[in-house]
Amino acid sequence: MQTPLCSLTECPFGAEDCPLCAEVQRLQGECERLRELSHTDALTGLFNRRYLMAALDQEKERTRRTGLPTSLIMIDLDHFKRINDTYGHQAGDEALKWATHLWRKSLRRIDILCRYGGEEFAVILPGTRLNAAVRAAKRLQAAMEKAPMALLGRVVPLTASFGVDTYVHTEELTSRAFIKRTDQYLLEAKIKGRNQVCCRKPEKSKQSMEVTVDERSVLYGGLILPVKGKARKK
Repeated sequence: MQTPLCSLTECPFGAEDCPLCAEVQRLQGECERLRELSHTDALTGLFNRRYLMAALDQEKERTRRTGLPTSLIMIDLDHFKRINDTYGHQAGDEALKWATHLWRKSLRRIDILCRYGGEEFAVILPGTRLNAAVRAAKRLQAAMEKAPMALLGRVVPLTASFGVDTYVHTEELTSRAFIKRTDQYLLEAKIKGRNQVCCRKPEKSKQSMEVTVDERSVLYGGLILPVKGKARKK
């Protein structure tokens, strides 16, 4: 049986310095590099729009299986054109990288930060309800306000506008439609004066801040957990 080239690690003829193995390993490394480039933004090192769409499809499927919601934050840097016009396009690139640096430190490891295009970004928050997603967006907003960018010896304050929405398992909604709906709240934030967080209004006047019984069952693998003096079985 012949050894596939894609899994060839040793010379089939026992040669110590096999040019065939060396070439296969080089091609494998090149394929891996191209796969990385296909879903990574070259400037910021974040995931790109292509990866965002694939990841959002995956998280929505997880929501349908588990019942745990998926939240999305759409972000737009405020007055970005003004930075380019005043300081040059290189300064604009630095602003994008600075925002990326700040936001990465403010998110969980499971959150997926992407560059959507231009000065617009997106964050997928798996297993996150609306109120928690809004708090996350406000952390990103505060991070920018507390750490202005230093540019050419000057302090350049950066702000951003945020739109937040949540997908639940009962919805029939494509990923593109979910992004478009969230983008409407981003537009609302910009219309209202920028540097703020806007989101869908909750259906109930009060939202529980606790994890629900069903969510506990999914998160803890069906264990019986006490809730207000009672136990819920699997």
